[in-house]
Amino acid sequence: MPRRTATMLASTLMLIALLCAGVLIPVPYAEMSPGPTVNTLGDHAGEPVLQISGRKTYTTSGHLNMTTVRVTSADYRMNLVEAVYGWLAHDNKVVPHDTLYPDGKTEEQSTQENAEEFSQSQESAKVAALKELDIPVTSWVIVSTVVKGSPAEGRLHAGDVIKAVDGTVVKEPGDVAKLVTKHKPGEKVVFRIVPAKEQAAAEKANKTATKTQDVTITTATSDDSGEKRAIVGISAGTDHTFPFTIDIKLADVGGPSAGLMFALGIYDKLTPGSLTGGKFVAGTGTIDDAGKVGPIGGIEMKTVGARSQGAQYFLTPAENCAAAATDTPSGLRLVKVNTIDDALDALKDIRGGDTADLPKCTK
Repeated sequence: MPRRTATMLASTLMLIALLCAGVLIPVPYAEMSPGPTVNTLGDHAGEPVLQISGRKTYTTSGHLNMTTVRVTSADYRMNLVEAVYGWLAHDNKVVPHDTLYPDGKTEEQSTQENAEEFSQSQESAKVAALKELDIPVTSWVIVSTVVKGSPAEGRLHAGDVIKAVDGTVVKEPGDVAKLVTKHKPGEKVVFRIVPAKEQAAAEKANKTATKTQDVTITTATSDDSGEKRAIVGISAGTDHTFPFTIDIKLADVGGPSAGLMFALGIYDKLTPGSLTGGKFVAGTGTIDDAGKVGPIGGIEMKTVGARSQGAQYFLTPAENCAAAATDTPSGLRLVKVNTIDDALDALKDIRGGDTADLPKCTK
């Protein structure tokens, strides 16, 4: 066999071996890429995304699109070829697997967590929009989760309303942890609650629950690596009663990042005229009950996804601005927002064509 032919054959066999190894060798990475966008003012899967009953709504126009990011699942293991391709692809991002799924989080755990965050973001979006419109919303602190094997298991239940801890009235979720950690591990703490069943029955009858009970729990020691503190094994959240029905119909979406756009969509449907003036506005950002906009992950993929669908403006959480500005898609204008008020002010300028002084994102 001629030397040249032998060399080519050896090179070919080596390339094939490398490719096979690249396909067969798993690497500890995950991939993020632009996901679909959905107009909160429009329809999805054949029905309106925002459905409001019991209150007058108004016809609107334009787009207020929430944006998403696709990620490889927790159980999927990329191979070397996929990772290299992802690194080279402009619109994709390859990150360490633990970045998206820390502490060995499974796909089931991730899906559950994303669903809970998505549900909470919807509640906060409703509250923020209604507060902006001066529509009263009744709120209270509840037990949102109980850790299995903790002192609270079997004593407190998800949905219990926390009225007080050690006789001190609880006004917001953060109060619960502050009051519990005043104790040392092994000491007793007293929760005054309205049991979840009592609260549900009162809501169904459109009444205020009045039946309370005291539950005494012995605190345990936290298992984190920092200073040891007293815990009971619950997380506290907020529940609300709204004066009319607001349903958000959007399946197969998780996480808290659509909160801002849901709030704006609700506000738009409850007010005359169009917030966008017919323009295509997309955006992202968490939102809390007070209307504060928070940062999200995957901002670079979200701007790409928004622009590919025709977005002209992108409402960007202030803390994501620097990352978003490093590689902004051509034709898309980033607008920095800290609160729902900032977003409403920006939309007023956009629909009026007065966009010269819109808050900008800089690198």
